[in-house]
Amino acid sequence: MSHIVWSIAGSDSGGGAGIQADLKATQSFNVHCCTVITALTAQNSLGVEALNPVSTTVIESQLTALSQDMPATVIKIGMLANVQQIQLIAEHLTHYKATWVTPPIVVYDPVAIATSGDALTEEDTVDALKTHLLPLVDVITPNTHETQLLTGVYLIGPEAVKEAAARLREFGAKSVIIKGGHWDYPKGYCIDYGVEADTEYWLGNEKIQTPHSHGTGCSLSSVMASCIAKGYPFKDAFILGKAYINAGLKAAIRYGEGVGPVAHTGFPVTLNDYPQVVEAGSWLADELEFTLPEEFNFAAGFASIDDLIGLYAVVDSANWVEKCLAMGVDTVQLRIKDSEQANLEAEIQTAIALGQKYGAKVFINDYWQLAIKHGAYGIHLGQEDIDKANLAAIQEAGLRLGISTHGFYEMLRAHNYRPSYLAFGAIYPTTTKDMTGQIQGLEKLTHFVPLMEPVYPTVAIGGIDLSRAQEVAATGVSSIAVVRAITEAQDPQQAVLELKQAMTQHD
Repeated sequence: MSHIVWSIAGSDSGGGAGIQADLKATQSFNVHCCTVITALTAQNSLGVEALNPVSTTVIESQLTALSQDMPATVIKIGMLANVQQIQLIAEHLTHYKATWVTPPIVVYDPVAIATSGDALTEEDTVDALKTHLLPLVDVITPNTHETQLLTGVYLIGPEAVKEAAARLREFGAKSVIIKGGHWDYPKGYCIDYGVEADTEYWLGNEKIQTPHSHGTGCSLSSVMASCIAKGYPFKDAFILGKAYINAGLKAAIRYGEGVGPVAHTGFPVTLNDYPQVVEAGSWLADELEFTLPEEFNFAAGFASIDDLIGLYAVVDSANWVEKCLAMGVDTVQLRIKDSEQANLEAEIQTAIALGQKYGAKVFINDYWQLAIKHGAYGIHLGQEDIDKANLAAIQEAGLRLGISTHGFYEMLRAHNYRPSYLAFGAIYPTTTKDMTGQIQGLEKLTHFVPLMEPVYPTVAIGGIDLSRAQEVAATGVSSIAVVRAITEAQDPQQAVLELKQAMTQHD
């Protein structure tokens, strides 16, 4: 546990929300949570009986103690009981962001606005948040009620949600997630919206029918804080937060006479708990009135792969395709980066013919038109290529489709297309491609594989050589893809034999 998150929030004596929920959620992601208590609530499952704000002196003493010894990667903020607390926290955040070697990322869940009574929703409190706190917030996670109170925008449809998010960003928040648990649009579904920089994300799933939902907002924002602290990108933290809450709602039970808390069930490991990435053309997108792109070529359900993918070589010439197939490599991908290469079509045509000659699986990277034209076994596309390629044409031609993914969001996006296999990477840093911010590592791979292996063959790629092949194979991944481990080996034939052996000798 080398990652530290601070939770600045209230204590829930009923154990379902606030600091108590934050501790459970961060523990589920193996992150250490330090706490700064802003209020001691007297509450149970039936409701809040008393709210007892902590003095600014006591809050400051907690902050001082932590900053001296345990600075945070991410600071998650929940209940702030009054204007004085808002001003104090804002002053400290300003200092941290200006003086810490690594400025903390601030995640704010404005729970005080929604749940703590009329006294906390007075105009001066909202004004204090807008003036002092929101300009320091990196991610804000309001629900529909909190969003409407902060922005004045009534969330009557998708465009209103986007307008409200834009207004929150005008107030200073860098990224926004608007939770749709109270929205109920479309009927019976929970739709959540996220925006970071110029990119929007919509997630959706059937609403989970349970009265026991206490602490969902605190828990989701704490999961996001934990994921961000561990280096996950915003979109992955968003989708993991949703999956965590979905799993927790399904397992939630009553402890008192009233509403029970969301359950804390650990890292989400069941695919059905993950939301759908909502994209143009899907039923949910139609309900949300998404505009279809001019060239819309969606398809889902591609031809299956005949047998095990096995050792997967990624090479840049037909010559290397033949060498690999002759050495007994199971699957080969021809990846030519230069689209202006003079003999591009000839190389692709030769590679496809070699696959047919050896009865092997040869995939063509990116050039789907030529792959269809010359009858390739399969095509491999990156995330950025999915929107450009004619997926319907690839499907109709009977080609297999492999898709690259870099994280949980892209994995779930690729799942929309039901491809022939999913590739996860980069597992390790690699010199063949700039993967800045997209290194997955073994820890993430151990989560990817159990989620998707029952549905698709899975491929691990990126920086994998003989020294790493066995530990990668131990995750249970179907296939290991290598780029330089064969082509730059002193003895390529021996490298193939040893890589295959490593794939079969893991524990």
